[in-house]
Amino acid sequence: MKNSKQSYITGAIIISAGGFISKALGAVYRIPLTNVLGGEGMGIYQMVYPLYCILLTVSASGIPTGIARLISSGKAGAEKTAFGIYGAVGLIGTLAMFALSSPLAALQGEPSVALCCRMLSPAVFFVSVLSVVRGYFQGRGNMIPTAVTEVGEQLIKVAAGVALSYAFRNNLPLAVASTLFAVTVSEAISAAAAYFYYLKNRTRPPLFREISVPASSILRYTVPLTLTAAALPLSQLAESVVAVRLLRGIADNATALYGIYSGCAITIINLPVSVTYGLAASSVPQISPLAESGNFKKAKKTAYKALLITLAVSAPAAVALYALAPLAASVIFGSLSEAERGTLVVLVRILAVSAVTESLVQTSSACITALGRPALGTATQWISCILRVSLTALFIRLTPLGISGAAWAANIAFALATLINICYIIGVGVRKDENNAHRFRQCLRGSDAEG
Repeated sequence: MKNSKQSYITGAIIISAGGFISKALGAVYRIPLTNVLGGEGMGIYQMVYPLYCILLTVSASGIPTGIARLISSGKAGAEKTAFGIYGAVGLIGTLAMFALSSPLAALQGEPSVALCCRMLSPAVFFVSVLSVVRGYFQGRGNMIPTAVTEVGEQLIKVAAGVALSYAFRNNLPLAVASTLFAVTVSEAISAAAAYFYYLKNRTRPPLFREISVPASSILRYTVPLTLTAAALPLSQLAESVVAVRLLRGIADNATALYGIYSGCAITIINLPVSVTYGLAASSVPQISPLAESGNFKKAKKTAYKALLITLAVSAPAAVALYALAPLAASVIFGSLSEAERGTLVVLVRILAVSAVTESLVQTSSACITALGRPALGTATQWISCILRVSLTALFIRLTPLGISGAAWAANIAFALATLINICYIIGVGVRKDENNAHRFRQCLRGSDAEG
């Protein structure tokens, strides 16, 4: 069966709708989850995620964009090699998370983290398989599988998470661990369904023998993307340790404050960012063939268009977040105390600008990869994330900002990353064009000399 291919705007709308619905369900999910777990339980829940995200980054994060880039550039069969590579990497990630559960709990000073990590660890493998399938279909210009699996896994997680957390509500550590096990269940079901869909709808092989894509071709794109994506969860892990430890010196509710910041404020801010994800994903199959053929002028024009649309979507959303922060805090996280909701409103308003800059970083990073320069995005992400953790420590320790210091640090880091990425996009292809012009002038001189 031939895969349906959507236009750039149609594909962006499909995947953005899927991402938004998924994030919206995640935000709504926080209402019953916060009611059952409270601020402390949400803090424990968020303390587990940095390690999960790090391992997920290594085993899955670079796959969709990297495979999409290869498939859209004519490298058919890349996904077959990727299944073998990242299936193994995902399995190693699962085992690593299980093994690191106790050391992480000791490092963060929260014994409940150990059981939570073990319940979540199998999800690393399933997401790896799911990511390869998503990358394959994105590369063929079909965004529907990504959108459907995103919504599907979120629905399963919400249903199972609410049921399990309520069933074990009298035991907080077990209630938190059960909600994380719901994530594992959702990823397992989604991965199985996606792989079955891939087997049913993959492109039929030609009559001649299909040329296999070597692992080096896949790793050339996925490794830089993995390193890029790894920076954020690594910084979040460092931030969770640094912020909670420093906050304990100035507040009695350090874990709850961090839970409000990372589990509540970031959840609200990520809603508009999820909408612009579709623009990032859809830009790759549009830009890659142009860059591959050397038409950087048109490729960059397409990248600028994606960035302008991203800005047009995220800027009004940021204004709305700032204005509606009290309403969002009351509706989504009404179970928080009045003081905690007040803290949440302050954090959301500070972070509103990050809804714009984080969206632009997301789109610009995808454009840089599509232009064939994934390593440039890696450097940007690491610089900004190191700055984010450093500023978080400085603001909490040396100023009266408290947990608000982490929000200001995030704003500064995302703004810097946006500026660097845009400069990279402007510069891509310039040197190559200059070299081509130089060689052309040399040829002209040679012809004149012969004449």
